[in-house]
Amino acid sequence: MQQATLRIIGQTTRQQLCRSFSTTRGNTMSHIGGLPIKYTSEVKIEHLPTAFSAIDSRFFDKTTLKVTGPLGERTMPIEPFVSLEFVQPNGQSDSAETQLLVSVGNSAERKQRQMWGTTRACINNCVIGVTEGFSATLRFVGVGYRAAIENGQLALRLGYSHPINLEIPEGLKVSVPTPTRVLISGIDLQQVKLFAAKVRKWKKPEPYNQKGIFVDDETI
Repeated sequence: MQQATLRIIGQTTRQQLCRSFSTTRGNTMSHIGGLPIKYTSEVKIEHLPTAFSAIDSRFFDKTTLKVTGPLGERTMPIEPFVSLEFVQPNGQSDSAETQLLVSVGNSAERKQRQMWGTTRACINNCVIGVTEGFSATLRFVGVGYRAAIENGQLALRLGYSHPINLEIPEGLKVSVPTPTRVLISGIDLQQVKLFAAKVRKWKKPEPYNQKGIFVDDETI
């Protein structure tokens, strides 16, 4: 009887400890969101109060962030609970870096905590895109696998009875330095990787024959 009582008390204590441990939350700080975004004078960042889209209702309450640089211009939506703070450099030289700090109204709220790091990462990708750009390299491995630019389209010959012609999305540059290598570049990381995946799906790498279309340093 005593052993059964002690067992029940032990189980209750463990459950209380687990419950208190799972619900206790310390200082909710985003490791990525708290990092400052540094950029030089060649980049211009504007936080506009206008809605990101006047047509799509999902963006009616979101403001617009415009990032302009040597390679082009990017825009992205900013959630209403996200705050942006610009810290100007002390020096007046062109190499002096301005810092952009991203914060949220309530970091204890799950959605705001999730969007904190996501927003910071997207803004940083915009800055890198308009200054350095992004690229993806496709390698064609297989007998007769090759690519070419024909009539403004990317033509793939992958052993089918007919070539596969893909429209090149606006804003991307596609070159074919060799018949078995395709280089995709642009200022939008998502569009670059998306088009690379679209090309890759026509001949995914095989784990046994080691043939197919490989993206960057992809191995099977």
